Amino acid sequence: MPDTHAFPTDTKDPVCGMIVTPNAQTPQALYQDAFYYFCCLACRDKFIRDPVSYLEGRPPAPLPAAPGANYICPMHPEVQTQGPADCPICGMALEPEMPSQDDGPNPELVDFTHRLWRVAPLAAIVFALEMAMHLGLPVAEYVGGSGVVGWLQAGLTICILWFARPLLARGVVSLKTGNPNMWTLILLGTGAAVAFSVVALVLPSALPPSLTADGADPPLYFEAAAVILALVLVGQVLELRARGRTGDAIRALMDLSPKTARRVDANGDSDVMLETVQIGDLLRVRPGEAVPVDGAVAEGHSAVDESLVTGEPLPVAKAPGDSVTGGTINGLGSFVMTARAVGSETLLARIIAQVASAQRSRAPIEAQVDRVASWFVPAVVGIAIIAFFLWMLTGPEPRLAYAITAAVSVLIIACPCALGLATPMSIMVAVGRGAAAGVLIRDAEALERLADADTIVFDKTGTLTEGRPVVSHVSGGRSEVLRLAAGLERFAEHPLAAAILRAADGLDIPAISAFEAVPGRGLRGRLDGVPVLLGNAALLADAGIVVHPGSGTEVYLAQAGRHIGTISVSDPVKPGAAPAVAALKAAGLRVIMATGDTASAAQAVADALDIDAVEAGLLPADKAALIAALQAQGHKVAFAGDGVNDAPGLAMADIGIAMGTGADVALDAAGITLGSGQIEGVVRARKLALASQRNIRQNLAFAFLYNGLGVPIAAGVLYPVTGILLSPMIAAVAMSLSSVSVIGNALRLRRERF
Repeated sequence: MPDTHAFPTDTKDPVCGMIVTPNAQTPQALYQDAFYYFCCLACRDKFIRDPVSYLEGRPPAPLPAAPGANYICPMHPEVQTQGPADCPICGMALEPEMPSQDDGPNPELVDFTHRLWRVAPLAAIVFALEMAMHLGLPVAEYVGGSGVVGWLQAGLTICILWFARPLLARGVVSLKTGNPNMWTLILLGTGAAVAFSVVALVLPSALPPSLTADGADPPLYFEAAAVILALVLVGQVLELRARGRTGDAIRALMDLSPKTARRVDANGDSDVMLETVQIGDLLRVRPGEAVPVDGAVAEGHSAVDESLVTGEPLPVAKAPGDSVTGGTINGLGSFVMTARAVGSETLLARIIAQVASAQRSRAPIEAQVDRVASWFVPAVVGIAIIAFFLWMLTGPEPRLAYAITAAVSVLIIACPCALGLATPMSIMVAVGRGAAAGVLIRDAEALERLADADTIVFDKTGTLTEGRPVVSHVSGGRSEVLRLAAGLERFAEHPLAAAILRAADGLDIPAISAFEAVPGRGLRGRLDGVPVLLGNAALLADAGIVVHPGSGTEVYLAQAGRHIGTISVSDPVKPGAAPAVAALKAAGLRVIMATGDTASAAQAVADALDIDAVEAGLLPADKAALIAALQAQGHKVAFAGDGVNDAPGLAMADIGIAMGTGADVALDAAGITLGSGQIEGVVRARKLALASQRNIRQNLAFAFLYNGLGVPIAAGVLYPVTGILLSPMIAAVAMSLSSVSVIGNALRLRRERF
C-alpha cells in the first residue's frame, strides 16, 4: 500500500474518472496509516472492499460465493447444486438462488455473447455461399467449382459446431439422462441437416436419382444448420439478458443496505464494515444516510423514509426510543441508534430471503404445465417423423429434400422452454414488484389463492382500526375528570390507561392512595381519604351507584359515592380503511369483520366502513371456525389480521394476510405480509395477484398457441394452399423469439401500477 495522503487535487479518480476537488471531497476512509479522499461514496466503498484493485484502477474482485451457496434452475427449482452447472432436466444454466450485490456479468451471458460474435459471421458466409448458388451468381467459378463451395460450407459449419458446442452438449446430456427438452430438438434438427449434407457431399451417389436429375448438384443443408445455431445463440443472449432483469428487485433491496456504518465509542466515531457491527453497538446516522441495521434511536431526532418496508412515501418522525429499520433512509436530522438486530436477523435481510424464496416457489398451475411438458418433446419428434414419411410418400419431387426440410423445421420450431418459462418468469417478476410496493409474498401459491378469493374477513383492532385507543369524549368537566382518572390509571397497564394518560398530559395529576385493581371491573383508591372509583358500570353498581351505559366503550368515574363523569374511549378507524373496503367490494369481494370486541363497538366500525357482515365477541378459535364455515359453503376466503389471536384464522384461511406492524406469530402464519400495516395494502396485493395470474395465462396462451400453430405450419399443412414450406431458418427465428416474448411479457409486470 503506497504511503500517500490523497489523490492530488484536480486529478481524476482512477475508477470512476471524476475529478477530485476540495469541494467534492467526502468523509475520509482510514486504511492502515494513510488517509484517502474520494469524489463519491461509491468509490470510497470500493476502496474499503478492495484497496489494491482500487488504487490500480481496476474494478474490485467479485466476492466469492458464500459457503453452501445454492444454484437453482428457474424452471425446475427442485434442481439445486453447490456451484454453477446445467440443469439435467431442461439444460438451462443454473442461477444463484440468492443474487448478490457484487454479481458481475452473467458468465453464461458473457460466454454465449463471445460465441455469437464468432458464429454469426461464419454463418453469414455459409448462408451467402448457398444463396449465391441458388441465385445463379458465379461464385463457384471463382473458387474452383460447386464442389469447392460445398467443402467450404462444410469446413465453416464444422467451426460453427465447435463454437456452438455447449448447445449441442446439452442435447447430448438430455438424451443420456432421458430428459428430452429444447436442446434435444436442436441437436436432432441440426444433426439431421449436417448429416444429410455430409452424405450428399461425400457420397452423392447414395442419394435418390431425383435429387441429382439433369446433372444438378445434390442439395446441402449446411446453411440451415449454421444459421439455426447462430439464431439459437441470439435467442439465448436475449433470453439471458431478460432473465437477468428478474433479479433486479432483490439487487435493489440489497443496494439499500450500506456497506459501512459509523460506530460511536469511547474513542469517538469511526467507519467500520457493516459485517463487524454487533448487537448493542452505538451507531451514528447522519443526514441522507441509510440506517445500517435494525435498532432504536438512543439520542437525536429525525424523519426516516421507510418506503422500503411500508411502500408509503411519507417520512416517519423518529425520537429517542423509536425503532428504526436497516436500509431505510434518514432525512435531515442526525441521531445515534443502538443496534438490536444485525446480519441475517435484520428485517431487510429477512425480506430479501423471503422474496428470493417466493420467486423460486412453484404455483399450483405449474403441475398441469409439467404434465404437458412431459410428453411435449416426444410428441414433437413423433410429428417430425410422421411429417418426413408423409412428404416421402405424397410430396412432390424432390421428395427427400422436402421431407428433410419439413422434419428439421418441426424439430427446430417447437419450443418447450416457452411453455416452461411461462409461469416462473411471471412469478419472479410479480414477487419482486410486490416487495417494492411493500407487499411481501411467501410463495407463488399465495398469489394464486388471493386472486381466487371471493370473501375477505378482517380483524378489527389493529387491522381496520389503529389499535391505539384515544379519549373521544369526556362528560362532567373534562380537566377534573381526566385529572382524577389519570391519578388511578397511572398504576395500570392496559390500553385504556394509556389513552387516558395521553389525554391528561399536562394536567396536575393527584397522588392516589390505597390503590386496588378489581379484575374485570376497574380501579379504586382514595384521594385525601375520599374513595374514588374508575371502571365499568358493574364496579359502580357494587358501590350502589347507578349509571346508564352507552353504546360505545365508556369508563365511569365516581367520587365520594356519586358518579361525577364519564370518559368515552374509541379506537379510531384507520384513514385508508373506508376507501380500501369500498375498492374490495367494488372488485366483487364480500367483506366481513370478525372481532373479539363487543357487538356495539364492532357495529360502529362496520357502519363507518359499510362492511357487509359483523361477527363480534369471537375467541381466536371462533375466528378459525367462522372461516371454516365460509369455506364449507364454497367460498374462497382471505383473512387479514395482525395479532396473536389472529394466527388461527390466518392459518385456516385460503390465504392469510398479516399486517407488517403486528405480532411475529401472525406474520409466520400468513401467506402475504403488508409492510405498511394499512389495509390499502390489501387492495394493492389483490391487484398484484390478479395481474400476475393474468400475465401467467397470457404467457401460457402464447406458448400453447405458438406451438399449436408453429408445429403444423413447419410440417407443411399450408403447402397445398400456399405452395410454401417453412424454412428451418425461419423456424429457428420463431423458436428463439418465443422464449424471449414470454419473458418480455412477464417483465411488463414491473410497470404495473397497484
